Amino acid sequence: MTGQFDQLVARLADPGLSNRLTPERRPHGQAHAAVLILLSEINDPDLLFTERAVGLRKHAGQISFPGGTYEPGDADAPATALRETWEEVGLQPDKVTLLGRLPVTRLPVSSFDVAPVVGSWSGLDPMAVTSPAEVAAIHRWRISELTDPGNRVMARHPAGHTGPAWLFGDLFLWGFTAYLTDALLKLGGWSQPWDQTRLVDVPKRFMRDRPLPCRVVLAGSGPIVAG
Repeated sequence: MTGQFDQLVARLADPGLSNRLTPERRPHGQAHAAVLILLSEINDPDLLFTERAVGLRKHAGQISFPGGTYEPGDADAPATALRETWEEVGLQPDKVTLLGRLPVTRLPVSSFDVAPVVGSWSGLDPMAVTSPAEVAAIHRWRISELTDPGNRVMARHPAGHTGPAWLFGDLFLWGFTAYLTDALLKLGGWSQPWDQTRLVDVPKRFMRDRPLPCRVVLAGSGPIVAG
């Protein structure tokens, strides 16, 4: 790894970083999930994103970082993030160099605390969708594309709240993943001024959740899942 991530590594190590979280983003306890924010070690680094499968119950079709919930065999948050990345896109854990972590952050929509783990890789190792039930596609956007003001917008949710977002053709990066991406660009010293008055409504395609099944209990029987 070259020294291109030195500033990012130094800032990730700042013990006061968690104090910068806004109240709604502060965790309520230990994180029960982790994601991997993965930078390639090339001249113009890119970030790895996955497009979630449309059949998933939560955040179907959205752009996200690889990751998921802890499993009993996971030693810590990096272990979870690396395992999930391997399961989703086939990148072996030993191909990743850990750079640090962003503070454990609350996902307000689901009241879930998530540990964002930051790492780097060569950018050259084979990668492919290895869990089609979870991942529909892999996207790699360069830092130069992510910092280009022409690609940046403010997402507007039907509920009225807004947040940083990106438009890449018909793909829309918003929500928690965009929040983490924006934070990473600032910490790495890459962020550029952009027009934060450019509001775009979140496309319905990128805000779908499936309803939870109804649990119906009949007298003298176990639960029946319907719907």
